[in-house]
Amino acid sequence: MKWIEPKKYLKKLELTEYPQPDLIRLKYPVLMCHGYGGFSMLVSPSPMHNSCMRLRSYGIESFAPNIVPYATIEIRAKQWAAVINELKKKYGYDKLNVVAHSMGGLDMRYAISKLGAADSVASLTTIAAPHRGTSLAELVLTAPDTIKEKLAELVDWFGESIFPSQKSDAVAAVEQLTREYVEKEFNPNVPDVEGIPYFSYSAAVGKGTKHPLNPLYILQNQLIYQQEGENDSFVTVDSAKWGKHLKKLDISHLEQIEIQVSKDRKPKIEMFWKDLVLNLKSEGL
Repeated sequence: MKWIEPKKYLKKLELTEYPQPDLIRLKYPVLMCHGYGGFSMLVSPSPMHNSCMRLRSYGIESFAPNIVPYATIEIRAKQWAAVINELKKKYGYDKLNVVAHSMGGLDMRYAISKLGAADSVASLTTIAAPHRGTSLAELVLTAPDTIKEKLAELVDWFGESIFPSQKSDAVAAVEQLTREYVEKEFNPNVPDVEGIPYFSYSAAVGKGTKHPLNPLYILQNQLIYQQEGENDSFVTVDSAKWGKHLKKLDISHLEQIEIQVSKDRKPKIEMFWKDLVLNLKSEGL
C-alpha cells in the first residue's frame, strides 16, 4: 500500500481566506442582450442567464431578460429599447452598460442609433456580433424552398410558443444577417452615436485554429471558414470587430454565453467575463 504523506493530503483541504469572487464595482448596471434563437431557453431561463448570474456574483447589478427570439432587427431593437425604459423606471437608473451577444449587437446598434436609446446607454460591448454579416445566414437561405418553408414553420411555431406576445419571423431575421444586407443596407444607415464607447470581442475555434469545437458545429465551422476565414462556428473574427476591438477569444459561440461548456473549459469562460467587466471598470463605466 502506497503511503500518502498527511501534509500533502491536507494541503488539498487548505481553506482559501476569501473564497467568494472579488467584488467589481461599476458606475452603471449591465443589460445583457441575447442573439437570434430560443432553443437555449430549453436549458436556461434566458440565453444569457448564466452569464448574468456570474456578473451578479461579482456584485454587479445585471439583467438578462428575454425578447422575441426570431424576428427582424427593427422589432427586436424596439423590445430592447422598451426593456431599457422599464429598468430605468423600476430601479431609477440613469444609464446602463449594454453587453450584447451575436444578433443582439445589431439590435442594440439600431436601438441606440434609431430609437432614442442613446441617452440611456453608457456603453455597448458586443460579443461575436455579425457586424458585417455571416455566410452561415446565406447557407441557410440556399436550402430548397420546401425544406426552408417547413423549417421556418417549425421555428416560428417554437418561437411563438415560448414568446407568444410577438409574432416570429425566422426567415426575415436570417435575411438581415447576410453579408450583403448588413454591409450594404444596415451599416450605412445605422451610424454609431458619438460619445458612446463601442467595444467588441471576436472569437475563433475549430478550422484554422488549435482550439476545440463541439462536433455538432464542425461542418458549419468549416463552411464559414471556406467563405470568410476563422470563426466561432457562427461569426468570423473580422465580422465581429466593431469600435474598440478588445480581444480575440478562443471560445465558441455558445460557450461565450455559458451554454454547452465542458468542465475543463469553464476557467476560460470565467476569465473572459471577468475581463469584460474589468474593461468597463477601467473605462469608468
